[in-house]
Amino acid sequence: MKEKTQDIVVVGAGIIGITAALRLQATGRSVLVLDRDDGTPRASEMNAGAFAFADIEPLATPGIMKKAPKWLLDPLGPLSVPPRYALNTAPWLLRFWRASRPDRYRSSVKAQADLMQMARKALEALIGETATEHLFRREGQLQLYEGEREYRASLPSWDLRRAHGIDFELLETSEAIAAFQPGIDARFTHAGFTPDWINSCDPALWLKNLKETFLSRGGRMESAEVDSLSLSETSAGLSGPKIEICAGQIIICAGAWSHRIAATIGDRFPLETERGYNTTLGAGAFDLKTHLTFPGHGLVVTRIGDGIRVGGAVELGGLSLPPDYRRAQTLLGKAKQFLPALKCDGGRQWMGFRPSLPDSLPVIDRSPRDRRVIYAFGHGHLGLTQSAGTAELVTHLVEDTVPPIDLKPFSACRF
Repeated sequence: MKEKTQDIVVVGAGIIGITAALRLQATGRSVLVLDRDDGTPRASEMNAGAFAFADIEPLATPGIMKKAPKWLLDPLGPLSVPPRYALNTAPWLLRFWRASRPDRYRSSVKAQADLMQMARKALEALIGETATEHLFRREGQLQLYEGEREYRASLPSWDLRRAHGIDFELLETSEAIAAFQPGIDARFTHAGFTPDWINSCDPALWLKNLKETFLSRGGRMESAEVDSLSLSETSAGLSGPKIEICAGQIIICAGAWSHRIAATIGDRFPLETERGYNTTLGAGAFDLKTHLTFPGHGLVVTRIGDGIRVGGAVELGGLSLPPDYRRAQTLLGKAKQFLPALKCDGGRQWMGFRPSLPDSLPVIDRSPRDRRVIYAFGHGHLGLTQSAGTAELVTHLVEDTVPPIDLKPFSACRF
């Protein structure tokens, strides 16, 4: 299919792409969204629904590589690499180790905190502008620790939050924890509660609402696979098996597939795929009062609609390996231990792809090859959280205006 030159084409209809398209549309631009819709639920629809603005610490923390070998050797642990994929991910792990050095870690924390603060304001504005407060829960989050030692080890991360103005309350007794969430196993003796944590009632409904709003305001969406970009002095183009389009601006928000598209014009990114697993249980599975995070186990438990979603962990496994649903079952088994009253029957398992860069920061920048191509991908497990802020930054890039935060940490050239 050939078309005349479009004003702006957004590649990817996940939460980053749709939020960016809606924000660009609000500036008066004509926007076409293309998406390789294969009918399978995407990460933007099946995540934990959390806007984790309090999570400013990158995965690559100083000393992380001392823990990594133990984790990597456990195929069902919180961080794993399938043996047949180990060689593929080795270069990424090397960059991950470099990103954990103290100076780079501090820079990543500052950049993450700046983006989180901006994203929070942008989300609140978007909720107000679309009259969608009913699609959100403001019930806070409990981060739970298994004993004094694990709790003490977490205190520097809480000090970090305090330094960046994040509100929280530390709980040091089981009774204090039970006041926020009854029914947690007594092994969890300490916790931190972040009251300003926000959850989507259902991320699939939030994405659906944004798409409908975009279309109702004159936006266009088409199902098409984009596999390459092309550049000339007079045009920037994209193409796929059934499509060929020229555009004034092209925004690449294709998640875990973004680096493949970028590579067709010579832009190389060390993008890896965090394969996330979860199980969604039906109504009545557990009386959950607040979002629960068990950081020592890479596990979260959250409300989705009337049900409960249990998920988490990181598997660096690329885009081609078949899912290993033992991971979802392991997470569910742990949740049952931690929440003895949890009813685990009849759950729906899922695995999805989260695009991750070694320093835990996304790329939000123009292509070094051509200013008409803009990248917005690599948010890892924070895509939902940072979507509204990313949309604001993409709009500043398109409009060539000064953004409210420094974009250097998100540079396409930093690798």
